Amino acid sequence: MSPARPGRPRPQGDARPSVAVVGGGIAGLAAATALAERGVRVVVHEREEQAGGRLAGWPTTLADGSRVTMSRGFHAFFRQYYNLRGLLRRTDPALRGLTPLPDYPLWHESGARDGFSRVPRTPPWSALGFVALSPTFGWGDLLEMRPTAALPLLDVRVPEVYHRLDGMNAREFLERVNFPEAAHHLAFEVFSRSFFADPRELSAAELVVMFHIYFLGSAEGLLFDVPDEPYPQALWDPLVSYLAGHGAEVRTNSVVETIEPLAPRSGGSDGAAGVVVTADGRDRPYDAVVLATDPGGLRKLVTASPRLGDPKWRERIGRLRTAPPFLVSRLWLERPVDADRPGFLGTGGFGTLDNVSVLERWEGEAARWAARTGGSVVELHAYSLDPGADRVKEQRRVLEQLHRVYPETRDIRTVDERHEWRADCPLFPVGGWVDRPTVRTDDPRVVVAGDGVRTDLPVALMERAATTGFQAANALLERWGVRGQTLWSVPNHGRSPLLRTLARRYGAPSRTTP
Repeated sequence: MSPARPGRPRPQGDARPSVAVVGGGIAGLAAATALAERGVRVVVHEREEQAGGRLAGWPTTLADGSRVTMSRGFHAFFRQYYNLRGLLRRTDPALRGLTPLPDYPLWHESGARDGFSRVPRTPPWSALGFVALSPTFGWGDLLEMRPTAALPLLDVRVPEVYHRLDGMNAREFLERVNFPEAAHHLAFEVFSRSFFADPRELSAAELVVMFHIYFLGSAEGLLFDVPDEPYPQALWDPLVSYLAGHGAEVRTNSVVETIEPLAPRSGGSDGAAGVVVTADGRDRPYDAVVLATDPGGLRKLVTASPRLGDPKWRERIGRLRTAPPFLVSRLWLERPVDADRPGFLGTGGFGTLDNVSVLERWEGEAARWAARTGGSVVELHAYSLDPGADRVKEQRRVLEQLHRVYPETRDIRTVDERHEWRADCPLFPVGGWVDRPTVRTDDPRVVVAGDGVRTDLPVALMERAATTGFQAANALLERWGVRGQTLWSVPNHGRSPLLRTLARRYGAPSRTTP
């Protein structure tokens, strides 16, 4: 637990502070929620037509006349996502809108298959159980591993792990540990590609933190939940209404062009004036701003706002990289796939295909369409694609790989299809940790949030977005003497004292970063 600083329940005085939140994804909505609940006047500026960021959804009409929701695809709501779940509990206290999937199955082109439903969840039995039960990782493989190289996995601490391992890529780390090749491809490559990056591009520190979060550092294991309806209906429409009930406004189709910090004034509680946010061609004054955009949006906004931040901070933002493009293909099929197909399947070795979802297994809208038509709704993901790839060819390739994974789909007619190409996720490259922004900046009026933001808590992906969103709100609330949001994470150390001692004594760093 990371308790918030103590303070008043709400700001003092008649004039409530005002905050602009730039970005209406998970990070921005988390920041807006914590601020609005405490009486801060909040306006969220979201450039797209819908709130939700990478989990947004929008209506579309299929060739058969059906009105359905398209999105950027499947996301796993792991049970270690304590702060994200806390955000969702604002409108769904029992989290009834999340439904569990029974397993996290993994298939490799070689024929190897694995899963996590039978693996114990409590460390270190989780690791031992995986070895005992996995067909791709046996006791002989365990004996051949290099224990000293593997010790960093046993005592992960943030940010120390980045100083030790950010100078090495994920694949090199696994080779040094001598993980068995089958387990390497089937499990760790699937996980690393969930960061939208090739393992040769991904920082080893990110891989090790991920291993800690999902495996050795928590008792929830690798099972997860998914929303039982499309994202707008299940998550964001209720949360936007909740924010409105607390006086906050979420403006979609609202593009922030520049941010201008005003000169400090005398007589204020912290000696600082506010900021002017230019959005939709109009200047609006605020006391502070939360930058909760994707990396490309942050770079663009900083470039257009020459007085935002100090020169070193601006240089670091300018060096942030965006992950290669990814493809989401959703197919509405005339006939169902085989009844034993899981709701989600991670794949390895099938060309660029990274996973397959059968949406009617868990999403209500897809299930209703399938029941009415007798078909299936199947979604394909391909990560870390060549930026210059021919989109039509890539869409055909992932479909060909689907036919290899689920052969019955070869002869099923596609009623309609939608394809989403995006390239707006943060890249966590080797040596890139030092350039990633922290929540706080040199200007107390300006804070940053998002899944690419540095934090001293062991979190990743959607949970990092929610956590840094709350941390950004906490930083502003602290300025105004207001009590913030308590945060939770898996332990920021190994769970076994003996293993922690071994890791610290013998787990020397392989590569360091400043």
